[in-house]
Amino acid sequence: MDVTEDVVRDICTDAVFERGERYLAEGRIHVIHRVDTTVTAVVSGSGQYDVRVDLAADGFAPWCDCPYDGPGACKHVVAVLLRCVDDPPPDDDDRLDAALNSADADELHAFLREELATDANLRDRFLARVGEPTRQSVDELRTSIDRRFEETNPEYHVVFEPIDFTQWFDLANEYREQGQYVSAATVCRALVESLDDNMERVDGAYDHFSSAFSRALDGYVDCVAAAERDINAVTDAVAFLDERVTSGTPLLAEHFEKAAVELREKLGEQSNE
Repeated sequence: MDVTEDVVRDICTDAVFERGERYLAEGRIHVIHRVDTTVTAVVSGSGQYDVRVDLAADGFAPWCDCPYDGPGACKHVVAVLLRCVDDPPPDDDDRLDAALNSADADELHAFLREELATDANLRDRFLARVGEPTRQSVDELRTSIDRRFEETNPEYHVVFEPIDFTQWFDLANEYREQGQYVSAATVCRALVESLDDNMERVDGAYDHFSSAFSRALDGYVDCVAAAERDINAVTDAVAFLDERVTSGTPLLAEHFEKAAVELREKLGEQSNE
């Protein structure tokens, strides 16, 4: 995707676009790097925020760890994209490839193993990338997701700010890309359950949490449908969705009901093919 001001305007509000322009002019982008089409940056506001965009993705797939919960992208993302319009960072793709190609295999193996041993999230994604199915259950994954709700505002039960669920969505996507649909469904279901059970404590950033829930639920249905040969997984999924219609958060009941209907329709279409 070509990065132009008009395209950037399309992913944010007019007010956010103006703030993004001001942030760029004020020099608030302190670190920025690009590898192929992925741009990462650190932008200062009331704090230091990490930003990531994909220049080749539809809508740039923006991500920022700031608490913004309004429509469209935040001002930090806009500032980074506008920087890419006026002064795109140099591409480190060739440099990275050259370093990887020249690296000693044993040293590279030792470095990678050390990083994987100390970074559980990276380890999970690596194992997914090489085709290893998840060994974590829905409950085990849920425990780590639920912990985010507890850590966000430890002094109170209420959650006021957005929570970053990127690591789980990235993990689910990795499994999907490798054709590990049952594992991807396991991650998505953990997200669905945690978001459903914690939704009533949310008192702010409603759009953020609703969007995360819808994304997780859609991903769960798609992954179960893609793994239609696993009858147990399909039966369990339909029962889970039906059960959540009555036992889950009331305001999400309609979403579970529609998801159950959609899954039955998808499975019916596949059985007729």
